[in-house]
Amino acid sequence: MKRRTFIQQGIGLCMALQMPIAFGKLPKTFKRKVKIGLITDLHHDIMHDAPARLEEFLTEMAKAKPDALMQLGDFAYPSQKNAELISLFNQAHETHLHVIGNHDTDNNHTKEECIEHWGMPARYYTKQVNGVCFIILDGNDKGSPTYKGGYPSYINPEQVAWLKEQLTTIREPIIIVSHQPLAGPGAIDNAREVQEILSTASDKILLAINGHTHIDASVTIEGVTYVHINSASYFWAGERFKHNSYSEAVHKEHPWIAYTFPYQNSLFTILEIDPTTSNIKIQGKTSHWQGKSPIDLGYNDESGLMANQEVVPYISARHINKPTSKV
Repeated sequence: MKRRTFIQQGIGLCMALQMPIAFGKLPKTFKRKVKIGLITDLHHDIMHDAPARLEEFLTEMAKAKPDALMQLGDFAYPSQKNAELISLFNQAHETHLHVIGNHDTDNNHTKEECIEHWGMPARYYTKQVNGVCFIILDGNDKGSPTYKGGYPSYINPEQVAWLKEQLTTIREPIIIVSHQPLAGPGAIDNAREVQEILSTASDKILLAINGHTHIDASVTIEGVTYVHINSASYFWAGERFKHNSYSEAVHKEHPWIAYTFPYQNSLFTILEIDPTTSNIKIQGKTSHWQGKSPIDLGYNDESGLMANQEVVPYISARHINKPTSKV
């Protein structure tokens, strides 16, 4: 997808995406607003202040009282060392959902450890929250026929078959959740295959959300809107833009931070679904760059990502209209 295909917006503005297909009859279980607190790419094992960023999220969620909390991957290594932080997230709400990111299995950690330490039912699964069904995918499968190196970014045939079955049998409105994007920059290797599958159920799919890219962007393909949720912590700069944003002591203890453009404060959002108005809202949240910004260092990216466009220190407020017909 070219950069210009993305529907982008500024801080604090709302975006209305008119969806041409009604998602069918709403089940009786879906009668009131559903609110989900979302945070992604905390990167506890990179950022020195990740616990404070998570605490900010949990403090805001305690006030907002969502129906569930969800982290979209690259959270914290599934180890005893991180048990306190993982427990803090899990104990903040009785309904807590996890997605496995590509970095969660760094340092020889495994998906099985993520399932065990985080308390996941499986590496991919479904979860109903007040009449909305969340389909959580694992985009870390190996075996892609077009694999070009780096971290695996693929949904294998077994998981694809499972996804098709879920889309056929689930009657409730659906939110598709993944760490790696299913559309746009950084999309999985078989993105087009998955997009075609999702388009067949676009009448039931309210939205698809992902983390991973640390950008703020959205694109609609064949009746399905895909939204990239920005990182809680930073945008990855890489070797060319290595620089210090914090004190020398912080960078000595946490050397990977020098490869990032950190945000001053934690970014996160609330996803709100209202069956009475057919509206889906993503709450906006704004931070600022810590230290030098991508503009200051002349950031550019061969994939077409642009500073002050997709590469920004905020999550845009979005207002998506999905026409519905009630039972």
